[in-house]
Amino acid sequence: MNPFKKLLGQTAIYGLPSILGRFLNYCLVFLHTNIFVTSNYGVQNYFYAIAAFMAVVLTYGMETAYFRYTSLADDKDRVFSTAQYSLYFTTIPILALLLIFAPNIAAFLGYPNNADYVVWFALMLSFDALCAIPFARLRVQNKALKFASLKFFNIVVNIAFNLIFLLWFPTWYANAGGQGIIALLYNPQWNVEYVFLANLIASTLTFIMLLPSAINLKAGFDKELWKQMFIYAFPLLFFGMAGIVNETFDRILLRYLLPSDIAEAQIGIYGACYKISILMTIFIQAYKYAAEPFFFSYSKEKDAKQTYADLMTYFVIATSFIFLATTLFMDVALLMIGKDFREGKEIIPILLMANLFLGVFYNLSIWYKLSNQTKYGAYIAIAGAVVTIAANLILIPRMGYQGSAWATFICYAMMMLVSFVLGHKYYPIPYNYKRLLFYPALAVMFCLPTALLPLPSLALKYALAAIIVVIYCVVAYSCDLKKVIRR
Repeated sequence: MNPFKKLLGQTAIYGLPSILGRFLNYCLVFLHTNIFVTSNYGVQNYFYAIAAFMAVVLTYGMETAYFRYTSLADDKDRVFSTAQYSLYFTTIPILALLLIFAPNIAAFLGYPNNADYVVWFALMLSFDALCAIPFARLRVQNKALKFASLKFFNIVVNIAFNLIFLLWFPTWYANAGGQGIIALLYNPQWNVEYVFLANLIASTLTFIMLLPSAINLKAGFDKELWKQMFIYAFPLLFFGMAGIVNETFDRILLRYLLPSDIAEAQIGIYGACYKISILMTIFIQAYKYAAEPFFFSYSKEKDAKQTYADLMTYFVIATSFIFLATTLFMDVALLMIGKDFREGKEIIPILLMANLFLGVFYNLSIWYKLSNQTKYGAYIAIAGAVVTIAANLILIPRMGYQGSAWATFICYAMMMLVSFVLGHKYYPIPYNYKRLLFYPALAVMFCLPTALLPLPSLALKYALAAIIVVIYCVVAYSCDLKKVIRR
């Protein structure tokens, strides 16, 4: 099969349910930002930022190691069972420690009365970690539909319990006057607690759905294979940790660098506006799901490098389009968050372009994964983490959450450029650099008319925006897309 057609098909299968699921999940942003005050939503973002670190620790790069070694091994079942046993051996002790020391951890985080948060997140993250390799196996086996269905199931369950806890229970409680069985089921003092509990239920049920695969380890544990996989994966732990610093540490720094009376509200506004970039995130995530196993499996083909180069061009065309469309129709996107959160809208184009840079970096990461030089991925991500922390420390006291947005932009731009340079040295791929610069620049330039011109009506603004989007599509089709469509 034509590699472009294959990857596009896989991306569509991963992406369409993901887009629908993420859109439904996005509705939760609308729900939460209209029910919670900015400070409560800030607490939610703060705990999920910490959870992101633990998620990386619990999987420690084993998922990517599984992709690498299953593409090389004849006995793929042994690779799977070895990777899954590895996660069992590490996840269960960590979970036990988190449960035992939950009150101490909650106090350290500044929430001494909420040890239940730590317990719930410990269970949720453990179930998610133990699902990582079974999910990866579905991707290797090209079972994209089953993969996407399970991911979609997780999202639907999460949304359903959010609606039950945050809408149905309060109504039932009010109608019953706080009496009867609802008094046992519902605590009117809880708010974000129900968000965390809904997520835990979704993770638990997803793990149960994957349990037959997660415990089917008849191929056993290969100690020598595990050593090779761990050596390959270990640098990716630092890569992942540094990546999470780049993605979420700004929420933690906002809490400690801003005055305590506004910090959680600022985190809430920043987190809500960050969610507006969801279309970019959805596309990049769907593409990653399809691209990572594809890159490994296609690496032995004689035209592999040229294929990777072409795919990068098409990826940049798509992400530049998402940047353009989201920025031009910003007012529509802002309807998805509560009015109290919309004051941060000026950071959205900055974050969109930053995530475009991150997507390019993910594409570039194939050079150190295929050349078995994962240490360079760790070096780049650690350098990015240093830049993120330094930029946030400098900019947050001066600019608040706007400083965090610019720190994200600077970090991802640096990581992308460094990976370009090192990749050209160690695993050169013939990228069309002119095209890779042209499309983001064109998208930014096309955003200027609606931003600078004093248009008399909203209808005229949207008409001009639609014309601009069509022009971009015509340019992209004429210059590049026509060739791949014909192929």
